[in-house]
Amino acid sequence: MKILNRYVLREHAGPLTFALAALTSLLLLNYIAKNIGQLVGKGLPWTVITEFILLSLPLTVALTVPMAVLIAVLYAFSRLASENEITALKASGVSVGRVLIPVVIGSCGIMFAMVAFNDQVLPRSNHRLRTLQSDIARKKPTFALRPRVINEVSPGKLFLAAAHIDQATSRLREVTIYDLGDPTRNRTIYADSGLMALSPVSGELELTLFDGSMNEVQKATPEELQRMFYRVDLIRIKGVGDQLTRSTNDDFKSDREMTICELQSNVAVGEDAQGRAIAEVRRYMVDGARVAATGAAPNRGPGPTTAPPSRSGLGRVYCDGLDAVDRFFARFGHRKGSGTGAPASPLAEPAKAIASASPVPPSAGMVPPSAGMRPLPPSAGGPVVLPSPPPPRVLPPPRTVQPRVPPPARVIPPPRVLPSPRAFPRPQVPQVPAPVYRPPSQATLALNTLSSTIEATRAEVDNGVRSVNLYDNQIHKLFAIAVACVIFVFLGAPIALRFPRGGVGMVLGVSLAAFAIYYIGLIAGEPLAQRGTLSPFLAMWASNIVFGIVGVFLLSRLGRESSASRGGYWSELKDAIRRRLAKLRTGRRRNTAFSTESA
Repeated sequence: MKILNRYVLREHAGPLTFALAALTSLLLLNYIAKNIGQLVGKGLPWTVITEFILLSLPLTVALTVPMAVLIAVLYAFSRLASENEITALKASGVSVGRVLIPVVIGSCGIMFAMVAFNDQVLPRSNHRLRTLQSDIARKKPTFALRPRVINEVSPGKLFLAAAHIDQATSRLREVTIYDLGDPTRNRTIYADSGLMALSPVSGELELTLFDGSMNEVQKATPEELQRMFYRVDLIRIKGVGDQLTRSTNDDFKSDREMTICELQSNVAVGEDAQGRAIAEVRRYMVDGARVAATGAAPNRGPGPTTAPPSRSGLGRVYCDGLDAVDRFFARFGHRKGSGTGAPASPLAEPAKAIASASPVPPSAGMVPPSAGMRPLPPSAGGPVVLPSPPPPRVLPPPRTVQPRVPPPARVIPPPRVLPSPRAFPRPQVPQVPAPVYRPPSQATLALNTLSSTIEATRAEVDNGVRSVNLYDNQIHKLFAIAVACVIFVFLGAPIALRFPRGGVGMVLGVSLAAFAIYYIGLIAGEPLAQRGTLSPFLAMWASNIVFGIVGVFLLSRLGRESSASRGGYWSELKDAIRRRLAKLRTGRRRNTAFSTESA
C-alpha cells in the first residue's frame, strides 16, 4: 500500500505545482497592474520594486493554494479514471475510499501549513506591504494624486483635492486643501490654481497657490471664522519629497495585519468592554425605575464587574493550544538543560535579582521583639529587632454644634379696609397669582442624567459589537480558507470520477465555478458579519459547509455506477437531466389523470 500511496501523491504533485504557479502568477500580475501607478515615474531602485513584488506574494498565495488543490484533484482523478486505473484498483479489491486516504492526509498537511502561514507570514507581509506603499506614496506625490478625489498628501495631516491635475507640468486646477496638522485649529484653503514642485534645496514638497482664500476655525472658539484672501500663497510640506524615506516606527495594525492571537486579544478586549457597557445600561435602567418610583437619589456605587473572558471560540482554542505547546517545550528545555530554564513568569527574574541583592535573608533578618531577648547589633550578626510601633493617637470627641434657631417671624397685621364713599361699592377683581418658577426636582434631574448616560452607553455597546465582529470575522476567515483545502478534495474527487473523460474543459469549468461561488460567499459574508446580520462563524464558513455537504453526498454515491467505465462525457449529464425531467412530467400527467377520474 505504500507504493499506492506514493503513486497517488505523485500524480497530484505535478498538477498542484503547475496550478499554484500559474494562478499565483496571474493574481500577482493583476495586483501589480492595479498598483503600477504607484511605482512608475518615481525613480525607485530595483530593490524596492523587488521587495514590493515579494511582499505581494503571500497575499496571493493565501488565495491560490485552495484553488490549486481543487485543480490538482480534478486533473489527477480524471486521468486515473480515464486510463482505467481506478477500474483496475477496484478489480484488485482496492476501493475508491482507500485511494482517497493519502490525498486527504496530504490535504490535511497543506491545511496545517496554511494555518501557520495565515497566522505568521501573511499578517507580517501585509503590514510591511502597507508601510512600503505609504513610503512610496510620499515620494513624488504628484504621480499618485488623482483628480476629483481627496488625496492624502501627508498622513493624517494634509489632504488635497483638485478638479484637474496635469502630471506633466504638476499644475492643479480648483484646489481644496484640508490642513489638520495643528490640533488646535482646522484650516481649509481654496485656490483657483496651483503648482506643485519639489524644493531644490531641502527636497520638500512646495505648493504654490494662486487667487484663493483661507478659512480658519479655532477649536476653542468654534463660533468664530477667520477668512483671508490672497493672490499667491506658498505652502511647504515636510516629510514629502524626492527621497524615499522608510518608516521604522509604524506600530498601527489593521485586522489584516494581526496574527490570530493578536486578533483574539482584541476580541477579548471588545467583549470585556461590551459586557461592562451592557451591565452599566442595566444598572442605569434599574436606577431610573427606582428614581421614578420612589424619588430617591440614583445609586453611585462602584461600577459593575464583568465575568472573566470566555474560553470558547476558535481563536481562543488555537491560542491556548499554542500556549500549551510553548509550556511543554519550555519544560522540556528546562529538564534537558543544566538546571537553569526559562522563568515561569516575567516577574521571576526581577524577584531573583532582588533576593540576591538583599544583604539579610528574608526569613531570618527580621525578628519581632520579645521578653527576655537582648538584641545584638547588626555588625555582630545578630537579628535586627524592629522597634514597636507607637500607640495610636486618640483624637478628642468631636464638638457638638447646636443648630442655630432662627428668630420667630414677625406677624404683620392685615391692612384696615376703609369704607367706600360711593353708595354702590365697586366689584372686587379677583387677584391672579403671579407665575412662580418651580425648579425641577432632584428626581427629574436624575432621570434626565440617567437617560443621556444610557444613550451614551448604548453607543459603547454598539462599538464593542462592531469591534468584536470585525476581529472575530478575520479569525474565522483565516481558518476557513485553510480548511477549504480539505473540502475541495471531497468535492473534486467524485466529480472527476463521474466525468473521467471531461478533459481540461471539465477541470477548468468546475474549478472556475467553485472558485466563484466560494469567494463570492466570503466577500458577501464579510460585511454581513461586521454589521451583525450574520454571526462571523456562519458568514465565513457557509461556503465550506455547503461544499462539504455536496462533496460527502457525491462520495456516498461513488459505488453506484450508472454507466460504462469508459463513459463520462458531458452528454451523459445532459441525458440524465432529460430523463429526470421526463420522469417528472410523466408523474405529473398521471397525477392529473387520476384526479380527473376521481372527480
